[in-house]
Amino acid sequence: MAGMDLADHIAQAQHMDGPRFSLPWRSFEEFFTARVNDPALAERPFLVYLDDERRVRRTYSYSQFGWTVSQLALVLRQQGLRRGGRLATMCFNHDQAVLLYFAAWTIGVAVVPINVEESEQKKRYILEHSEATVICCWADCLEEVRAIQKQVPGLRRVIPIGDDGLLASVPLDPSSMGDASEPEEVSLSDEALIVYTSGTTGEPKGVVLTAENLLIDADGIADWHGFTSDDRLMCVLPIHHVNGAVVTLVTPFYFGGGVVLTRKFKAGTFWRHIHAEGVTCVSVVPTVLEFLLMMKEDARHDDLSRFRGVICGAGPLLKDTAFRFTERFGVPIHHGYGLSETTCYSCFLPRDLSADERRRWLIEYEFPSIGSPIRHNEMAILDERGRPLPEHRRGEICIRGRTVCRGYFKRPDANEAAFRGGWFRSGDEGFYVRDKEGRPFFFISGRIKELIIRGGINISPLEIDEVLRGHPEITFAMAVPFEHRLYGEEIAAYLVPKNATAPPKEADLLAYCRGRLPFAKRPKVFLFGEDIPYTSTGKPKRIELAKRLAPELAAYREVRFVDRG
Repeated sequence: MAGMDLADHIAQAQHMDGPRFSLPWRSFEEFFTARVNDPALAERPFLVYLDDERRVRRTYSYSQFGWTVSQLALVLRQQGLRRGGRLATMCFNHDQAVLLYFAAWTIGVAVVPINVEESEQKKRYILEHSEATVICCWADCLEEVRAIQKQVPGLRRVIPIGDDGLLASVPLDPSSMGDASEPEEVSLSDEALIVYTSGTTGEPKGVVLTAENLLIDADGIADWHGFTSDDRLMCVLPIHHVNGAVVTLVTPFYFGGGVVLTRKFKAGTFWRHIHAEGVTCVSVVPTVLEFLLMMKEDARHDDLSRFRGVICGAGPLLKDTAFRFTERFGVPIHHGYGLSETTCYSCFLPRDLSADERRRWLIEYEFPSIGSPIRHNEMAILDERGRPLPEHRRGEICIRGRTVCRGYFKRPDANEAAFRGGWFRSGDEGFYVRDKEGRPFFFISGRIKELIIRGGINISPLEIDEVLRGHPEITFAMAVPFEHRLYGEEIAAYLVPKNATAPPKEADLLAYCRGRLPFAKRPKVFLFGEDIPYTSTGKPKRIELAKRLAPELAAYREVRFVDRG
């Protein structure tokens, strides 16, 4: 595709047939101001922050949230950030991170969230590639970030954050404000998030989402689930991913409801918080359901009269998990699907389904259904040439509409592959079945791309390959996924040792990986051999290898792996 053709294909993927829904605001700042100045919302709680370990509970009403965000916006401008700028954040789930996100969005600045647990190499890559000029990091990360800053010339400012917040670290200085308090003309087309996702090339790709993407997906999610200002969502997923940020931060603010943000997910306090905080819905990944099923306690002693179920996606949901969870807790699973490239969710099981119908779509087919498209995008199953396939035929799940991202930042190669034919090509294999009303219900049957999805988190297998191939006793290494009850997928490594009669010991391999990969990315099982499937061009076939090893790896499906470091 030529440059102009590529732009046309991306533009086509961002539109769909049918009447166009119009947002009533011209910018995120205008939307934000309308919410915090709404007299009906002013004293209602928007954000409740819970830190069980430190016994912290902080509440922000809409008016308090609005005032604090406006002050932080001035601080960010004082640091030189202007519309079109990029602010990196390196924080865990914390109220200060939420305030930073909203402050950046109100002044047209894109947030580049970085996982604090990511490798230093990947943090450096993201900071350099994203062209972020300022980073706000948790105080414990300051030394590491200062070291990275020396290698990233464009990163001008490093601002530490603690529990006291950014205003304590960098208080407003009226004498140095200059034009920092003068508002700029911002727009819904402003970049809002650049989320880096793992890719099969090994290098993460920056997904560019606009303010309009965030609000459109929030509208679609709120509309699909019928959320109102009486709803309160709980956020247990990390907000450096789109699921946590879009579903349980932007969406509640969009419909005038509330959010309960937990510092981290804990199965032992999950139901208690839902009861105590009057939560009506939680967004989870299948791994969370498995952790809850492992607990001896359940929800029978808690008042769940307001609770209407869990939104579940971002990883493979096993039929067995869906069955056991609904049987034990009596809580409906609103299964859905989406990607960072489509802002977040693109489809869900319809909420008008009866319990029996929901059960049928979740467990009576080969795979649990991910449902039907929300109102701002459409989905299709296409073949390799971009032609639509009929019902039951397997092909690639493709999406177009206003939730589709602007593209990958500075990655024309990735954009060319992902937007062929004016659709976003998900890389996931699937099919659809129509119900008696003619609605298409979609299913994921596998992945065309080679990403490993562990607990809802995308992991590039090439990153693991590279580490293992650096071992002095290994000549070839390939990371492969295997089905796992707790995480949906776990990681195994197929290795060709230099000495087949005396391969390295598992303990030595674990120790080698421990210093080079975080626990989530380390292989949990090591297999040795020499039989590697290759393509005609000499490329190892990871998916075929994974299928070949699946019977042997099935023995580890129920094993709970722990960090032996």
